[in-house]
Amino acid sequence: MFDDQEIRQVLKPEVAVAVMRQALLNAENGILRSPPRVAADLENGKIVYTSGALQDEWFGYRSYDTFGRQKGENVVVLHDWDTGQVTAFAVGTELGARRTGAIGAVAVDLLARSDASYLAMIGTGAQAWAQLWAIRTVRRLTRVSVWSRDPAHRAAFAQRARSEFGVNAVSAESAESAVRESDIVVTATSSPVPVILANWVNPGCHVTTLGPKAHGRAEFDGELAVKATSIATDSLNQVHAYEPPFILDGTPHIHRMVSLGSLVASASTRHRNPDEITLFCSVGLAGTEVALLEKLVRIRNASEPPL
Repeated sequence: MFDDQEIRQVLKPEVAVAVMRQALLNAENGILRSPPRVAADLENGKIVYTSGALQDEWFGYRSYDTFGRQKGENVVVLHDWDTGQVTAFAVGTELGARRTGAIGAVAVDLLARSDASYLAMIGTGAQAWAQLWAIRTVRRLTRVSVWSRDPAHRAAFAQRARSEFGVNAVSAESAESAVRESDIVVTATSSPVPVILANWVNPGCHVTTLGPKAHGRAEFDGELAVKATSIATDSLNQVHAYEPPFILDGTPHIHRMVSLGSLVASASTRHRNPDEITLFCSVGLAGTEVALLEKLVRIRNASEPPL
């Protein structure tokens, strides 16, 4: 079993990013099976399952609930492909958050300008922290502006970033001021209404959105898609299975959305216009938590070095 403490100690961001890059490519090539999530309705909440299988190697799933418990935990289970035996499982929240952070870093590496160095972090929770943990491995961040509704939370986040990562992190006076001075923007909130506006985003900026993104409940405005030259997601399957429908569903922009895996596959031939705005909508590629757990097993067994 892996718990949060061991995952924090053992899993390096560079490793997580490499595993997610390969998983995205495997999904694009049809090797990693990653169907949309399913949920069991228990009236007061749901148990949600995301499943995945890497052909001839492993299969598994992640389960989590929507009861909103403060200390609610996820379970990730890894099965051997040939025997069906459970070979490992993880309990807690770190694996899921760091998997999402690593996917976000792959998106930044593929979609943000190579010289992008100013990050605006809108949100100060676990998902925001995991994004910073991973993004700093793919871009040299010279400034991180942090904003959330609670001044104490954003000050604490900035202090922790300075202490643990040695980055120049500051508490921003407003979301607008943070976004306007940045070339990478990450929104990691639970807000049902937009926390940033499209006209705050400068030419050449990359935006990652992690929070709600359904019709009638979204942390970003659909106008951002109008300004974006490129729109990507980690799971087109999940986008089309959204309920309520995905925020871009019914608009021309849904047809412009491409998979992040396709960008991994074509990274060597893609040329980015320095003034284009790019948008990544993170929805959770199924099977990636299990892929990361399988990597942790190999690290623990010392069958390969952690880096």
